[in-house]
Amino acid sequence: MNKNTITAIIVALILIVIALLVKGGNNKEKIISKEVNVNNVSIIDGVQIIEIEARGGYNPRFSKAKSGISTIVRFNTRGTFDCSSFIRIPSLNITETLPQTGATDIDLGIPEAGDLNGSCGMGMYPFDIEFE
Repeated sequence: MNKNTITAIIVALILIVIALLVKGGNNKEKIISKEVNVNNVSIIDGVQIIEIEARGGYNPRFSKAKSGISTIVRFNTRGTFDCSSFIRIPSLNITETLPQTGATDIDLGIPEAGDLNGSCGMGMYPFDIEFE
Protein backbone atom coordinates (compact mmCIF):
# COMPACT_ATOMS: atom_id res chain seq x y z
CA MET A 1 0.00 0.00 0.00
CA ASN A 2 1.20 3.47 -0.73
CA LYS A 3 1.45 6.37 1.69
CA ASN A 4 -1.80 8.04 0.48
CA THR A 5 -3.81 4.85 0.99
CA ILE A 6 -2.50 4.42 4.52
CA THR A 7 -3.24 8.07 5.32
CA ALA A 8 -6.79 7.71 3.97
CA ILE A 9 -7.38 4.61 6.10
CA ILE A 10 -6.11 6.35 9.24
CA VAL A 11 -8.31 9.41 8.60
CA ALA A 12 -11.34 7.15 8.01
CA LEU A 13 -10.73 5.28 11.28
CA ILE A 14 -10.39 8.56 13.19
CA LEU A 15 -13.70 9.78 11.74
CA ILE A 16 -15.43 6.53 12.69
CA VAL A 17 -14.16 6.79 16.27
CA ILE A 18 -15.33 10.41 16.50
CA ALA A 19 -18.77 9.44 15.14
CA LEU A 20 -19.08 6.64 17.72
CA LEU A 21 -18.11 8.99 20.54
CA VAL A 22 -20.65 11.58 19.42
CA LYS A 23 -23.37 8.91 19.16
CA GLY A 24 -22.45 7.67 22.65
CA GLY A 25 -22.88 11.19 23.99
CA ASN A 26 -26.37 11.36 22.52
CA ASN A 27 -27.27 8.08 24.24
CA LYS A 28 -26.32 9.57 27.61
CA GLU A 29 -28.71 12.45 27.00
CA LYS A 30 -31.50 9.98 26.23
CA ILE A 31 -30.81 8.10 29.44
CA ILE A 32 -31.11 11.27 31.51
CA SER A 33 -34.47 12.14 29.94
CA LYS A 34 -35.70 8.58 29.45
CA GLU A 35 -39.33 7.94 28.68
CA VAL A 36 -40.49 4.76 30.38
CA ASN A 37 -43.06 2.62 28.60
CA VAL A 38 -45.67 0.67 30.56
CA ASN A 39 -47.94 -0.10 27.60
CA ASN A 40 -45.80 -3.06 26.54
CA VAL A 41 -46.43 -4.92 29.82
CA SER A 42 -49.35 -7.26 30.43
CA ILE A 43 -50.25 -9.92 32.98
CA ILE A 44 -51.74 -13.14 31.61
CA ASP A 45 -52.59 -16.06 33.91
CA GLY A 46 -50.45 -14.57 36.68
CA VAL A 47 -47.38 -14.15 34.46
CA GLN A 48 -46.10 -10.70 33.60
CA ILE A 49 -45.10 -10.39 29.93
CA ILE A 50 -42.88 -7.54 28.75
CA GLU A 51 -42.90 -7.23 24.96
CA ILE A 52 -39.93 -5.65 23.18
CA GLU A 53 -39.42 -5.35 19.44
CA ALA A 54 -35.88 -6.21 18.35
CA ARG A 55 -34.92 -4.62 15.06
CA GLY A 56 -32.36 -1.86 14.63
CA GLY A 57 -32.31 -1.61 18.42
CA TYR A 58 -35.04 -2.27 20.96
CA ASN A 59 -38.46 -0.69 21.15
CA PRO A 60 -39.32 0.36 23.72
CA ARG A 61 -35.88 1.00 25.07
CA PHE A 62 -37.16 1.65 28.61
CA SER A 63 -39.92 -0.37 30.27
CA LYS A 64 -41.44 -0.35 33.74
CA ALA A 65 -42.83 -3.53 35.33
CA LYS A 66 -43.81 -4.98 38.70
CA SER A 67 -41.30 -6.79 40.86
CA GLY A 68 -42.18 -9.93 42.80
CA ILE A 69 -44.20 -11.56 40.01
CA SER A 70 -43.24 -14.29 37.56
CA THR A 71 -41.94 -12.45 34.47
CA ILE A 72 -41.17 -13.21 30.85
CA VAL A 73 -39.54 -10.83 28.37
CA ARG A 74 -40.86 -11.52 24.88
CA PHE A 75 -38.62 -10.31 22.07
CA ASN A 76 -40.47 -9.93 18.76
CA THR A 77 -38.53 -9.89 15.50
CA ARG A 78 -39.63 -9.17 11.94
CA GLY A 79 -36.87 -9.53 9.40
CA THR A 80 -34.20 -8.73 11.97
CA PHE A 81 -30.71 -9.17 10.54
CA ASP A 82 -28.67 -6.81 12.72
CA CYS A 83 -26.93 -7.30 16.06
CA SER A 84 -30.19 -6.68 17.97
CA SER A 85 -31.01 -10.31 17.14
CA PHE A 86 -28.51 -11.36 19.82
CA ILE A 87 -29.61 -10.59 23.40
CA ARG A 88 -27.27 -10.18 26.37
CA ILE A 89 -28.40 -9.73 29.98
CA PRO A 90 -25.10 -9.97 31.88
CA SER A 91 -26.52 -9.77 35.43
CA LEU A 92 -28.57 -12.94 34.79
CA ASN A 93 -25.93 -14.63 32.62
CA ILE A 94 -28.38 -14.73 29.71
CA THR A 95 -27.40 -14.79 26.06
CA GLU A 96 -29.92 -15.64 23.39
CA THR A 97 -29.93 -15.60 19.61
CA LEU A 98 -33.29 -14.54 18.21
CA PRO A 99 -34.77 -15.83 14.95
CA GLN A 100 -35.03 -13.40 12.03
CA THR A 101 -38.80 -13.43 12.46
CA GLY A 102 -40.83 -14.66 15.41
CA ALA A 103 -41.22 -14.34 19.17
CA THR A 104 -38.72 -15.52 21.77
CA ASP A 105 -39.60 -15.68 25.46
CA ILE A 106 -36.91 -15.29 28.09
CA ASP A 107 -37.99 -16.32 31.59
CA LEU A 108 -36.70 -13.88 34.21
CA GLY A 109 -38.14 -15.80 37.14
CA ILE A 110 -39.46 -13.46 39.85
CA PRO A 111 -37.42 -10.26 39.65
CA GLU A 112 -36.71 -8.11 42.67
CA ALA A 113 -37.09 -4.34 42.60
CA GLY A 114 -34.37 -2.60 40.62
CA ASP A 115 -33.13 -2.10 37.10
CA LEU A 116 -32.40 -4.86 34.62
CA ASN A 117 -30.01 -3.84 31.85
CA GLY A 118 -29.45 -5.69 28.61
CA SER A 119 -28.07 -5.05 25.16
CA CYS A 120 -27.40 -6.49 21.76
CA GLY A 121 -24.40 -8.73 21.23
CA MET A 122 -22.17 -5.79 20.29
CA GLY A 123 -23.36 -3.55 23.13
CA MET A 124 -24.57 -0.90 20.66
CA TYR A 125 -28.30 -1.17 21.46
CA PRO A 126 -29.19 -1.18 25.17
CA PHE A 127 -32.56 -1.82 26.78
CA ASP A 128 -33.61 -1.29 30.39
CA ILE A 129 -36.47 -2.65 32.49
CA GLU A 130 -37.23 -0.98 35.81
CA PHE A 131 -38.92 -3.30 38.31
CA GLU A 132 -40.89 -1.57 41.08
